[in-house]
This record gives sequence, structure tokens and C-alpha cells, in this order.
Amino acid sequence: MKALKHLEHIRSHNCALVQMDHQNCNGDIQAHHLMRPWSGVRGMGMKAGDENAIPLCQNHHARLHHRGDEEAFFEESGYSRNYGKALAYGLWLGSPHYKEVKK
Repeated sequence: MKALKHLEHIRSHNCALVQMDHQNCNGDIQAHHLMRPWSGVRGMGMKAGDENAIPLCQNHHARLHHRGDEEAFFEESGYSRNYGKALAYGLWLGSPHYKEVKK
């Protein structure tokens, strides 16, 4: 699902990892689309829908993709393996643009 206003909302937040790893937060906030989405699917050449986005600073975003295993990356950063899914779901339900989007 495409929700460009929701992505703007995501980028208005602090990095999702700032609580546990603030010393490594660096760069603009980007919308990271989950590799293992809570909603829908992701496949070859296909990213998760915008409802599966979380805010990450440029540094953490690059480090996550370099690591390649999203759940392990969250765990190594001091969060639960499902942190990204729970955060994306909460941000989606709390988004001021939630009801504007039709599936």
C-alpha cells in the first residue's frame, strides 16, 4: 500500500533506535520498510507497504541493511526481535493519515 503522507509522518519522528543506541544516531531520518512486514508481503524486487515503515536515522538504516537480518539487528541493538513490527503497527494506527488510505 502506498501512503506518502504517512511516510512524511514517519520521517517526522526520532530514530527508532535512539533509546538504546543514541551515540550512533546520525543523519536524516528515513522511512525503513520492514524486511519482514506485519501486514502484507515482501518479495524479490518488492518492498513492504508503507504501513510497515519505521523511522531510522541514515546511519542505523544503512547498518540494518548491511546486517541483512532485521530481527537480529533489533535484538543486537537491545530490543526484541519483533520490535520493528510492533513499532510499525503502532505508528500506522496512530498516524493522522491512517484513515485517508484505502487498501
